[in-house]
Amino acid sequence: MQLNELKGIDYIEMVRQRKVTVEQVIIDIFNQIDRVDEKLKAYLRINRNGALEEAKTIDQKIKNNRKIPPLAGLPVAIKDIICTKGIETNCASKILQGFVPPYDATVIRKIKKAGAIIIGKTNMDEFGMGSSNENSAFQVTLNPWDMTRVPGGSSGGSAVSVAADEALMALGTDTGGSIRLPASFCGIVGMKPTYGRVSRYGVVAYASSLDQVGTLTKSVKDAALMMNVICGHDDMDSTSADIPVPDFLDSCREGIKDLKFAIPREYFKQGLNSEVKDSVMKAINTVSELGGKVEEVSLPNIEYALPAYYLIGMAEASSNLAKYDGVQYGLRTGDSNNLEDMYRKTRSTGFGPEVIRRIMLGTYALSSGYYDAYYLKAQKVRTLIKKDFDDVFKKFDIILSPTSPVPAFKVGEKMDDPLTMYLTDVYTMPVNMAGLPGLSINCGFTAKDTLPIGLQIIGRAFEEEKILRVAYNFESHSGKTCSRKPSI
Repeated sequence: MQLNELKGIDYIEMVRQRKVTVEQVIIDIFNQIDRVDEKLKAYLRINRNGALEEAKTIDQKIKNNRKIPPLAGLPVAIKDIICTKGIETNCASKILQGFVPPYDATVIRKIKKAGAIIIGKTNMDEFGMGSSNENSAFQVTLNPWDMTRVPGGSSGGSAVSVAADEALMALGTDTGGSIRLPASFCGIVGMKPTYGRVSRYGVVAYASSLDQVGTLTKSVKDAALMMNVICGHDDMDSTSADIPVPDFLDSCREGIKDLKFAIPREYFKQGLNSEVKDSVMKAINTVSELGGKVEEVSLPNIEYALPAYYLIGMAEASSNLAKYDGVQYGLRTGDSNNLEDMYRKTRSTGFGPEVIRRIMLGTYALSSGYYDAYYLKAQKVRTLIKKDFDDVFKKFDIILSPTSPVPAFKVGEKMDDPLTMYLTDVYTMPVNMAGLPGLSINCGFTAKDTLPIGLQIIGRAFEEEKILRVAYNFESHSGKTCSRKPSI
Protein backbone atom coordinates (compact mmCIF):
# COMPACT_ATOMS: atom_id res chain seq x y z
CA MET A 1 0.00 0.00 0.00
CA GLN A 2 1.19 3.50 -0.85
CA LEU A 3 1.14 5.88 2.11
CA ASN A 4 -1.39 8.15 0.37
CA GLU A 5 -3.85 5.21 0.43
CA LEU A 6 -3.91 5.11 4.24
CA LYS A 7 -7.00 5.91 6.25
CA GLY A 8 -6.49 8.96 8.43
CA ILE A 9 -6.81 7.09 11.71
CA ASP A 10 -4.19 4.51 10.62
CA TYR A 11 -1.81 7.21 9.40
CA ILE A 12 -1.87 9.00 12.76
CA GLU A 13 -1.14 5.76 14.60
CA MET A 14 1.83 5.08 12.30
CA VAL A 15 3.19 8.58 12.92
CA ARG A 16 2.83 8.10 16.67
CA GLN A 17 4.71 4.80 16.45
CA ARG A 18 7.45 6.51 14.36
CA LYS A 19 6.79 4.07 11.48
CA VAL A 20 6.45 6.87 8.91
CA THR A 21 7.29 10.55 8.75
CA VAL A 22 4.82 13.25 7.85
CA GLU A 23 7.04 14.33 4.96
CA GLN A 24 6.96 10.82 3.45
CA VAL A 25 3.16 10.84 3.39
CA ILE A 26 2.93 14.38 2.02
CA ILE A 27 5.35 13.45 -0.79
CA ASP A 28 3.23 10.39 -1.64
CA ILE A 29 0.12 12.61 -1.71
CA PHE A 30 1.70 15.04 -4.16
CA ASN A 31 3.01 12.18 -6.28
CA GLN A 32 -0.55 10.91 -6.58
CA ILE A 33 -1.84 14.39 -7.42
CA ASP A 34 0.81 14.70 -10.14
CA ARG A 35 -0.20 11.30 -11.49
CA VAL A 36 -4.01 11.61 -11.62
CA ASP A 37 -5.25 15.15 -11.07
CA GLU A 38 -4.64 16.37 -14.59
CA LYS A 39 -7.39 13.91 -15.55
CA LEU A 40 -9.67 14.17 -12.50
CA LYS A 41 -9.30 17.93 -11.81
CA ALA A 42 -10.16 17.70 -8.11
CA TYR A 43 -7.95 20.66 -7.15
CA LEU A 44 -8.12 24.29 -8.19
CA ARG A 45 -4.78 25.08 -6.54
CA ILE A 46 -2.09 23.17 -4.66
CA ASN A 47 -0.25 24.24 -1.49
CA ARG A 48 2.87 22.22 -2.36
CA ASN A 49 5.67 24.35 -0.86
CA GLY A 50 3.70 25.32 2.24
CA ALA A 51 2.64 21.72 2.92
CA LEU A 52 6.18 20.34 2.59
CA GLU A 53 7.57 23.03 4.91
CA GLU A 54 4.91 22.28 7.53
CA ALA A 55 5.63 18.55 7.25
CA LYS A 56 9.32 19.12 7.98
CA THR A 57 8.45 21.31 10.97
CA ILE A 58 6.09 18.70 12.45
CA ASP A 59 8.62 15.91 11.85
CA GLN A 60 11.25 17.92 13.69
CA LYS A 61 8.91 18.40 16.67
CA ILE A 62 8.23 14.66 16.75
CA LYS A 63 11.96 13.93 16.52
CA ASN A 64 12.54 16.22 19.50
CA ASN A 65 10.00 14.12 21.48
CA ARG A 66 7.49 16.92 21.72
CA LYS A 67 3.81 16.11 22.12
CA ILE A 68 2.27 14.87 18.86
CA PRO A 69 -0.79 16.99 17.94
CA PRO A 70 -4.16 15.20 17.45
CA LEU A 71 -4.02 15.32 13.64
CA ALA A 72 -0.23 14.85 13.45
CA GLY A 73 0.42 16.41 10.04
CA LEU A 74 -2.70 14.88 8.48
CA PRO A 75 -2.98 15.92 4.78
CA VAL A 76 -6.39 17.59 4.29
CA ALA A 77 -8.05 19.02 1.17
CA ILE A 78 -10.26 22.09 1.62
CA LYS A 79 -13.32 23.04 -0.42
CA ASP A 80 -12.72 26.41 -2.06
CA ILE A 81 -15.64 28.02 -0.24
CA ILE A 82 -13.79 27.95 3.12
CA CYS A 83 -11.45 30.90 3.73
CA THR A 84 -7.75 30.09 4.07
CA LYS A 85 -5.32 32.83 5.07
CA GLY A 86 -2.79 33.49 2.34
CA ILE A 87 -4.34 30.95 -0.07
CA GLU A 88 -6.76 32.14 -2.74
CA THR A 89 -10.43 31.38 -2.05
CA ASN A 90 -12.71 32.11 -5.00
CA CYS A 91 -15.62 29.65 -4.62
CA ALA A 92 -14.90 28.45 -8.20
CA SER A 93 -16.25 31.80 -9.44
CA LYS A 94 -14.71 34.42 -11.70
CA ILE A 95 -16.21 37.17 -9.57
CA LEU A 96 -13.89 36.25 -6.67
CA GLN A 97 -10.88 35.24 -8.75
CA GLY A 98 -7.71 36.50 -7.09
CA PHE A 99 -9.28 37.01 -3.63
CA VAL A 100 -6.80 35.97 -0.93
CA PRO A 101 -8.41 36.00 2.55
CA PRO A 102 -6.49 37.83 5.31
CA TYR A 103 -7.80 35.34 7.90
CA ASP A 104 -8.63 31.66 8.39
CA ALA A 105 -12.14 30.31 8.83
CA THR A 106 -12.70 28.91 12.32
CA VAL A 107 -12.61 25.31 11.03
CA ILE A 108 -9.26 26.00 9.33
CA ARG A 109 -7.85 27.58 12.48
CA LYS A 110 -8.95 24.52 14.46
CA ILE A 111 -7.48 21.90 12.14
CA LYS A 112 -4.21 23.83 11.86
CA LYS A 113 -3.97 24.02 15.65
CA ALA A 114 -4.55 20.24 15.73
CA GLY A 115 -1.62 19.75 13.33
CA ALA A 116 -3.37 19.20 9.99
CA ILE A 117 -1.66 20.27 6.75
CA ILE A 118 -3.63 21.89 3.94
CA ILE A 119 -2.82 20.15 0.65
CA GLY A 120 -4.85 22.49 -1.56
CA LYS A 121 -8.23 24.01 -2.42
CA THR A 122 -10.71 21.78 -4.23
CA ASN A 123 -13.01 22.45 -7.15
CA MET A 124 -16.74 22.90 -6.58
CA ASP A 125 -19.95 24.12 -8.13
CA GLU A 126 -19.75 27.92 -8.17
CA PHE A 127 -20.72 29.27 -4.72
CA GLY A 128 -21.95 25.76 -3.86
CA MET A 129 -24.80 25.94 -6.38
CA GLY A 130 -25.06 22.56 -8.08
CA SER A 131 -25.31 18.80 -7.69
CA SER A 132 -22.73 17.66 -10.23
CA ASN A 133 -19.60 19.87 -9.96
CA GLU A 134 -20.18 21.00 -13.55
CA ASN A 135 -20.99 24.61 -12.55
CA SER A 136 -17.40 25.57 -11.70
CA ALA A 137 -16.16 28.60 -13.64
CA PHE A 138 -12.79 26.91 -14.22
CA GLN A 139 -13.04 23.14 -14.78
CA VAL A 140 -15.24 20.05 -14.50
CA THR A 141 -14.18 17.47 -11.91
CA LEU A 142 -14.60 13.84 -12.99
CA ASN A 143 -15.61 10.77 -10.99
CA PRO A 144 -12.62 8.42 -10.35
CA TRP A 145 -14.88 5.37 -10.72
CA ASP A 146 -15.84 6.39 -14.26
CA MET A 147 -14.39 9.52 -15.81
CA THR A 148 -17.39 9.94 -18.09
CA ARG A 149 -19.50 10.62 -14.99
CA VAL A 150 -19.88 13.41 -12.45
CA PRO A 151 -18.63 13.14 -8.85
CA GLY A 152 -21.66 14.91 -7.40
CA GLY A 153 -21.75 18.44 -6.05
CA SER A 154 -21.14 20.87 -4.80
CA SER A 155 -18.24 19.38 -2.77
CA GLY A 156 -17.22 17.13 -5.67
CA GLY A 157 -13.57 18.17 -5.69
CA SER A 158 -13.19 17.32 -2.00
CA ALA A 159 -14.88 13.94 -2.49
CA VAL A 160 -12.68 13.05 -5.46
CA SER A 161 -9.50 14.07 -3.62
CA VAL A 162 -10.32 11.49 -0.92
CA ALA A 163 -11.68 8.75 -3.20
CA ALA A 164 -8.63 9.04 -5.49
CA ASP A 165 -6.14 9.10 -2.58
CA GLU A 166 -5.08 12.69 -3.31
CA ALA A 167 -5.73 13.55 0.35
CA LEU A 168 -6.40 11.49 3.46
CA MET A 169 -9.41 13.62 4.44
CA ALA A 170 -11.28 16.66 3.16
CA LEU A 171 -13.61 19.38 4.36
CA GLY A 172 -16.71 20.37 2.43
CA THR A 173 -19.96 22.22 2.97
CA ASP A 174 -23.50 20.90 2.74
CA THR A 175 -26.49 23.14 1.93
CA GLY A 176 -28.86 20.53 0.53
CA GLY A 177 -26.71 17.42 0.19
CA SER A 178 -23.43 18.85 -1.09
CA ILE A 179 -21.33 16.55 1.12
CA ARG A 180 -23.52 13.46 1.17
CA LEU A 181 -24.26 13.34 -2.57
CA PRO A 182 -20.56 13.42 -3.65
CA ALA A 183 -19.79 10.89 -0.92
CA SER A 184 -22.44 8.59 -2.38
CA PHE A 185 -21.26 9.04 -5.99
CA CYS A 186 -17.60 8.52 -5.02
CA GLY A 187 -18.04 5.65 -2.56
CA ILE A 188 -16.73 7.34 0.60
CA VAL A 189 -18.10 8.58 3.95
CA GLY A 190 -19.68 12.05 4.01
CA MET A 191 -20.77 13.56 7.34
CA LYS A 192 -23.07 16.59 7.54
CA PRO A 193 -23.31 17.67 11.22
CA THR A 194 -26.30 19.31 12.90
CA TYR A 195 -26.79 22.95 11.92
CA GLY A 196 -24.85 24.95 14.50
CA ARG A 197 -22.54 22.10 15.54
CA VAL A 198 -19.64 23.48 13.43
CA SER A 199 -18.84 27.19 13.08
CA ARG A 200 -19.64 28.82 9.74
CA TYR A 201 -17.35 31.79 10.41
CA GLY A 202 -15.12 32.25 7.38
CA VAL A 203 -17.30 30.09 5.14
CA VAL A 204 -18.59 32.05 2.14
CA ALA A 205 -22.37 32.01 2.50
CA TYR A 206 -24.75 30.55 -0.07
CA ALA A 207 -27.88 29.98 2.05
CA SER A 208 -27.13 30.97 5.64
CA SER A 209 -29.89 28.95 7.33
CA LEU A 210 -28.92 25.77 5.47
CA ASP A 211 -25.11 25.78 5.03
CA GLN A 212 -23.01 23.51 7.26
CA VAL A 213 -19.35 22.45 7.22
CA GLY A 214 -18.69 18.71 7.30
CA THR A 215 -16.23 15.95 6.48
CA LEU A 216 -15.40 13.64 3.56
CA THR A 217 -13.32 10.64 4.65
CA LYS A 218 -12.28 7.07 3.84
CA SER A 219 -13.83 5.58 6.97
CA VAL A 220 -16.32 6.28 9.75
CA LYS A 221 -13.54 6.56 12.35
CA ASP A 222 -11.83 9.16 10.18
CA ALA A 223 -15.06 11.19 10.19
CA ALA A 224 -15.31 10.88 13.98
CA LEU A 225 -11.68 11.96 14.38
CA MET A 226 -12.17 15.10 12.31
CA MET A 227 -15.49 15.87 14.01
CA ASN A 228 -13.66 15.90 17.35
CA VAL A 229 -11.53 18.76 16.02
CA ILE A 230 -13.94 20.95 14.04
CA CYS A 231 -17.04 20.87 16.29
CA GLY A 232 -17.76 23.30 19.10
CA HIS A 233 -19.16 26.72 19.95
CA ASP A 234 -17.66 29.81 18.29
CA ASP A 235 -18.32 33.37 19.47
CA MET A 236 -17.65 34.56 15.91
CA ASP A 237 -20.73 32.72 14.61
CA SER A 238 -24.14 33.75 15.98
CA THR A 239 -25.69 30.47 14.76
CA SER A 240 -23.08 28.34 16.55
CA ALA A 241 -24.67 26.15 19.24
CA ASP A 242 -23.21 26.31 22.75
CA ILE A 243 -23.59 22.58 23.35
CA PRO A 244 -20.91 20.22 24.76
CA VAL A 245 -19.00 18.21 22.18
CA PRO A 246 -18.64 14.49 22.98
CA ASP A 247 -15.71 12.33 21.95
CA PHE A 248 -17.07 11.07 18.64
CA LEU A 249 -14.44 8.33 18.41
CA ASP A 250 -16.05 6.75 21.47
CA SER A 251 -19.22 6.47 19.37
CA CYS A 252 -17.51 3.96 17.07
CA ARG A 253 -18.21 0.92 19.18
CA GLU A 254 -19.96 -2.42 18.84
CA GLY A 255 -23.71 -2.89 18.94
CA ILE A 256 -26.91 -1.25 17.71
CA LYS A 257 -29.43 -3.60 19.34
CA ASP A 258 -30.78 -0.79 21.52
CA LEU A 259 -31.67 1.42 18.52
CA LYS A 260 -34.93 1.72 16.58
CA PHE A 261 -34.76 2.51 12.84
CA ALA A 262 -37.40 4.24 10.72
CA ILE A 263 -37.74 3.68 6.96
CA PRO A 264 -39.76 6.48 5.27
CA ARG A 265 -42.02 4.94 2.64
CA GLU A 266 -41.97 8.21 0.67
CA TYR A 267 -38.25 7.65 -0.08
CA PHE A 268 -38.92 4.37 -1.92
CA LYS A 269 -41.55 5.46 -4.42
CA GLN A 270 -41.38 6.12 -8.17
CA GLY A 271 -38.15 7.73 -9.36
CA LEU A 272 -35.78 5.57 -7.31
CA ASN A 273 -33.30 3.62 -9.45
CA SER A 274 -33.91 -0.13 -9.05
CA GLU A 275 -30.24 -0.97 -8.29
CA VAL A 276 -30.08 1.82 -5.72
CA LYS A 277 -33.25 0.50 -4.10
CA ASP A 278 -31.91 -3.07 -3.99
CA SER A 279 -28.59 -2.02 -2.41
CA VAL A 280 -30.28 0.19 0.18
CA MET A 281 -32.79 -2.55 1.07
CA LYS A 282 -29.90 -5.00 1.53
CA ALA A 283 -28.22 -2.45 3.82
CA ILE A 284 -31.44 -2.12 5.83
CA ASN A 285 -31.57 -5.92 6.13
CA THR A 286 -27.98 -5.84 7.41
CA VAL A 287 -29.00 -3.35 10.07
CA SER A 288 -31.83 -5.67 11.05
CA GLU A 289 -29.43 -8.64 11.22
CA LEU A 290 -27.19 -6.60 13.52
CA GLY A 291 -30.10 -6.31 15.96
CA GLY A 292 -31.62 -2.97 14.97
CA LYS A 293 -35.42 -2.78 15.18
CA VAL A 294 -36.66 -1.63 11.74
CA GLU A 295 -40.11 -0.24 10.97
CA GLU A 296 -41.71 1.67 8.09
CA VAL A 297 -42.96 5.23 8.77
CA SER A 298 -44.40 8.19 6.87
CA LEU A 299 -43.10 11.74 6.37
CA PRO A 300 -46.31 13.18 4.88
CA ASN A 301 -45.03 16.64 3.98
CA ILE A 302 -41.74 15.52 2.45
CA GLU A 303 -43.12 15.85 -1.10
CA TYR A 304 -43.17 19.64 -0.64
CA ALA A 305 -39.59 19.83 0.61
CA LEU A 306 -37.87 20.28 -2.76
CA PRO A 307 -39.76 23.40 -3.97
CA ALA A 308 -39.64 24.90 -0.48
CA TYR A 309 -35.90 24.25 -0.24
CA TYR A 310 -35.10 25.93 -3.53
CA LEU A 311 -37.29 28.94 -2.73
CA ILE A 312 -35.55 29.46 0.61
CA GLY A 313 -32.07 28.68 -0.72
CA MET A 314 -32.40 30.97 -3.72
CA ALA A 315 -33.88 33.80 -1.66
CA GLU A 316 -30.98 33.62 0.81
CA ALA A 317 -28.50 33.38 -2.08
CA SER A 318 -29.98 36.52 -3.61
CA SER A 319 -29.34 38.36 -0.35
CA ASN A 320 -25.89 36.89 0.35
CA LEU A 321 -24.49 37.41 -3.14
CA ALA A 322 -25.66 41.03 -3.41
CA LYS A 323 -22.33 42.17 -1.94
CA TYR A 324 -20.40 41.03 -5.03
CA ASP A 325 -20.67 44.22 -7.04
CA GLY A 326 -17.11 45.09 -8.08
CA VAL A 327 -16.71 47.83 -5.47
CA GLN A 328 -14.81 46.40 -2.48
CA TYR A 329 -13.14 43.20 -3.74
CA GLY A 330 -13.20 40.63 -6.50
CA LEU A 331 -13.83 41.24 -10.18
CA ARG A 332 -14.60 44.69 -11.56
CA THR A 333 -15.17 45.13 -15.29
CA GLY A 334 -13.91 48.35 -16.85
CA ASP A 335 -15.43 50.77 -19.36
CA SER A 336 -18.58 51.41 -17.34
CA ASN A 337 -20.67 54.54 -17.91
CA ASN A 338 -21.97 54.79 -14.35
CA LEU A 339 -22.31 52.83 -11.10
CA GLU A 340 -25.36 50.85 -12.21
CA ASP A 341 -23.63 49.93 -15.46
CA MET A 342 -20.57 48.72 -13.51
CA TYR A 343 -22.77 46.53 -11.28
CA ARG A 344 -24.51 45.02 -14.31
CA LYS A 345 -21.35 44.33 -16.30
CA THR A 346 -19.44 42.97 -13.28
CA ARG A 347 -22.18 40.56 -12.25
CA SER A 348 -22.98 39.48 -15.81
CA THR A 349 -19.30 38.71 -16.43
CA GLY A 350 -18.43 37.33 -12.98
CA PHE A 351 -21.36 35.03 -12.21
CA GLY A 352 -22.04 31.80 -14.09
CA PRO A 353 -25.47 30.88 -15.52
CA GLU A 354 -26.59 28.71 -12.56
CA VAL A 355 -25.70 31.41 -10.03
CA ILE A 356 -27.52 34.05 -12.10
CA ARG A 357 -30.55 31.76 -12.35
CA ARG A 358 -30.72 31.33 -8.58
CA ILE A 359 -30.16 35.02 -7.83
CA MET A 360 -32.95 35.98 -10.23
CA LEU A 361 -35.40 33.43 -8.83
CA GLY A 362 -34.49 34.38 -5.25
CA THR A 363 -34.90 38.08 -5.95
CA TYR A 364 -38.30 37.40 -7.52
CA ALA A 365 -39.41 35.36 -4.49
CA LEU A 366 -38.43 38.21 -2.15
CA SER A 367 -39.93 41.00 -4.24
CA SER A 368 -42.91 43.11 -3.21
CA GLY A 369 -46.16 41.23 -3.72
CA TYR A 370 -44.50 37.80 -3.91
CA TYR A 371 -42.78 37.52 -0.52
CA ASP A 372 -45.87 36.14 1.25
CA ALA A 373 -46.87 33.92 -1.65
CA TYR A 374 -43.49 32.25 -2.05
CA TYR A 375 -40.79 32.81 0.59
CA LEU A 376 -43.09 33.02 3.63
CA LYS A 377 -45.10 29.99 2.48
CA ALA A 378 -41.87 28.03 1.94
CA GLN A 379 -40.82 28.79 5.52
CA LYS A 380 -44.17 27.48 6.76
CA VAL A 381 -43.63 24.28 4.79
CA ARG A 382 -40.18 24.04 6.34
CA THR A 383 -41.81 24.07 9.78
CA LEU A 384 -44.12 21.21 8.74
CA ILE A 385 -41.17 19.18 7.44
CA LYS A 386 -39.30 19.66 10.71
CA LYS A 387 -42.42 18.57 12.60
CA ASP A 388 -42.60 15.38 10.50
CA PHE A 389 -39.03 14.52 11.50
CA ASP A 390 -39.69 15.44 15.14
CA ASP A 391 -42.72 13.13 15.22
CA VAL A 392 -40.68 10.21 13.85
CA PHE A 393 -37.86 10.83 16.33
CA LYS A 394 -40.29 10.61 19.25
CA LYS A 395 -40.40 6.85 18.61
CA PHE A 396 -37.22 6.14 16.62
CA ASP A 397 -33.50 6.83 16.98
CA ILE A 398 -32.38 6.75 13.33
CA ILE A 399 -33.89 7.18 9.86
CA LEU A 400 -32.42 5.15 6.96
CA SER A 401 -32.85 6.05 3.30
CA PRO A 402 -31.03 6.22 -0.04
CA THR A 403 -28.64 9.16 -0.33
CA SER A 404 -29.48 9.73 -4.00
CA PRO A 405 -32.25 8.35 -6.23
CA VAL A 406 -29.62 7.49 -8.87
CA PRO A 407 -25.94 6.53 -9.07
CA ALA A 408 -23.45 8.96 -10.66
CA PHE A 409 -24.80 10.19 -13.99
CA LYS A 410 -22.96 11.14 -17.18
CA VAL A 411 -21.19 14.48 -17.54
CA GLY A 412 -23.56 16.84 -19.35
CA GLU A 413 -26.57 14.55 -18.93
CA LYS A 414 -28.64 16.93 -16.77
CA MET A 415 -27.06 20.33 -17.49
CA ASP A 416 -29.82 21.42 -19.88
CA ASP A 417 -32.60 20.44 -17.48
CA PRO A 418 -32.20 22.26 -14.12
CA LEU A 419 -35.35 20.73 -12.61
CA THR A 420 -34.08 17.18 -13.21
CA MET A 421 -30.72 18.19 -11.72
CA TYR A 422 -32.46 19.62 -8.63
CA LEU A 423 -34.27 16.28 -8.08
CA THR A 424 -30.89 14.67 -7.36
CA ASP A 425 -31.08 16.32 -3.90
CA VAL A 426 -34.57 15.05 -3.15
CA TYR A 427 -33.46 12.69 -0.31
CA THR A 428 -30.75 14.88 1.21
CA MET A 429 -32.11 18.43 1.35
CA PRO A 430 -34.97 17.72 3.83
CA VAL A 431 -32.21 17.05 6.40
CA ASN A 432 -30.89 20.60 5.92
CA MET A 433 -34.40 22.04 6.05
CA ALA A 434 -34.84 20.46 9.49
CA GLY A 435 -31.28 21.26 10.65
CA LEU A 436 -30.52 17.59 11.35
CA PRO A 437 -27.27 15.60 11.07
CA GLY A 438 -26.86 13.08 8.26
CA LEU A 439 -24.20 10.74 6.92
CA SER A 440 -23.74 8.90 3.63
CA ILE A 441 -21.83 5.63 3.53
CA ASN A 442 -21.21 3.26 0.64
CA CYS A 443 -23.61 0.30 0.71
CA GLY A 444 -22.98 -1.36 -2.65
CA PHE A 445 -22.35 -0.94 -6.36
CA THR A 446 -24.30 -1.08 -9.59
CA ALA A 447 -23.87 -4.37 -11.45
CA LYS A 448 -22.91 -3.16 -14.93
CA ASP A 449 -20.90 0.02 -14.31
CA THR A 450 -19.61 -0.73 -10.79
CA LEU A 451 -20.71 2.70 -9.54
CA PRO A 452 -20.98 3.32 -5.77
CA ILE A 453 -24.36 3.58 -4.05
CA GLY A 454 -24.92 5.50 -0.82
CA LEU A 455 -26.97 4.73 2.30
CA GLN A 456 -28.11 7.84 4.19
CA ILE A 457 -28.24 7.70 8.00
CA ILE A 458 -30.19 10.54 9.68
CA GLY A 459 -30.37 11.27 13.40
CA ARG A 460 -31.83 13.69 15.90
CA ALA A 461 -30.28 17.14 16.23
CA PHE A 462 -26.91 16.95 18.05
CA GLU A 463 -26.99 13.14 18.16
CA GLU A 464 -24.16 12.54 15.70
CA GLU A 465 -22.83 9.87 18.08
CA LYS A 466 -25.71 7.51 17.19
CA ILE A 467 -25.25 8.11 13.47
CA LEU A 468 -21.54 7.33 13.73
CA ARG A 469 -22.22 4.22 15.80
CA VAL A 470 -24.67 2.88 13.21
CA ALA A 471 -22.30 3.74 10.36
CA TYR A 472 -19.34 2.11 12.12
CA ASN A 473 -21.26 -1.12 12.78
CA PHE A 474 -22.52 -1.23 9.19
CA GLU A 475 -19.02 -0.51 7.84
CA SER A 476 -17.47 -3.22 10.02
CA HIS A 477 -20.07 -5.77 8.90
CA SER A 478 -20.04 -4.92 5.17
CA GLY A 479 -16.34 -4.06 4.81
CA LYS A 480 -15.48 -6.80 2.32
CA THR A 481 -18.35 -6.03 -0.05
CA CYS A 482 -18.21 -2.23 0.10
CA SER A 483 -14.47 -1.46 0.31
CA ARG A 484 -13.46 -1.53 -3.36
CA LYS A 485 -11.26 1.22 -4.75
CA PRO A 486 -11.47 2.95 -8.14
CA SER A 487 -8.77 2.03 -10.66
CA ILE A 488 -7.62 5.32 -12.14
